[in-house]
Amino acid sequence: MKYIWTVSLTLLLIPSVLIAQNAKAEKFAKSITADELQEMVYTFASDEFEGRNTGKKGQKKAAGYIADFYRENDIESPIRKGDYFQEIPTEFYKDKYPPTENVLGFIPGKTNEVIVLSAHYDHLGIKDGKIFNGADDDGSGSMAILEIAEAFKKAADAGHQPKRGILILHVTAEEKGLIGSDYYSKNPVIPLAQTVTNLNIDMIGRVDKRHQDNPNYIYLIGSDRLSTELHKISERANQETVDLELDYKYNAKSDPNRFYYRSDHYNFAKHDIPVIFYFNGTHADYHKPTDTADKLNYELLEKRTRLIFHTAWKLANREKKPALD
Repeated sequence: MKYIWTVSLTLLLIPSVLIAQNAKAEKFAKSITADELQEMVYTFASDEFEGRNTGKKGQKKAAGYIADFYRENDIESPIRKGDYFQEIPTEFYKDKYPPTENVLGFIPGKTNEVIVLSAHYDHLGIKDGKIFNGADDDGSGSMAILEIAEAFKKAADAGHQPKRGILILHVTAEEKGLIGSDYYSKNPVIPLAQTVTNLNIDMIGRVDKRHQDNPNYIYLIGSDRLSTELHKISERANQETVDLELDYKYNAKSDPNRFYYRSDHYNFAKHDIPVIFYFNGTHADYHKPTDTADKLNYELLEKRTRLIFHTAWKLANREKKPALD
């Protein structure tokens, strides 16, 4: 009888532990706000950044903006103290483009494992005198992972250091062919063997035609390709928090768009690292100078960003990493 009572008590305590963990996560998720995201995107996708073309003045300014955010919020570099730039030599891409760099921030964990959150911060620059501001592509993702980094930093400062570290990876030259993430995967600052999952964000601030009547959605791509356990963790994080419609239309292997292969997560998936790609779908302003900050839905961007934070929190703090299957 004593043994049965002990087991029953343990089973009863499990939901309480989960509730407590979710409450902690929710406290820090609330630091991710539509107002802050809007202010940041309006700056990052302004004419001042000249479309953030790889190796150009605007891209360098964007890299500096990200690094300054980390300095101001006392967020560490995983490279060396005060240096947030992973330089990419021109010979890596056969001298096609000027020198460029990834930008990295880091929230240390209690173990040597890491969760990588990525978004590309480059865009198309200036063409025929028109600036391609790239507010959704990918100003939305770039600023989302800054807000997530800040939320994890607040949690760590309050005594809730994650079990696994949180590596924030702003990749360059995505528009040139996933170059920044390719370089990182071949020159990781933290070994890929210690990388548990990659959560990649590329466009999460708009609504596509398919969801005009129900904007409470996000496309998820790749969540079950390498780990069905990751897929279940992702769905549970959504059910317990923001309750978005998770649309898997573009996850189908038969989908002609082949988005699974077209953003930076793929350079992790190639190395058997489970990934989730968060995406709002294309729209009329995709890769046009009309992709501007005034067209984003910031309340929706907040909700989607909080989902990614909650998913990362679960992955960072659970006992085991998602199993490959």
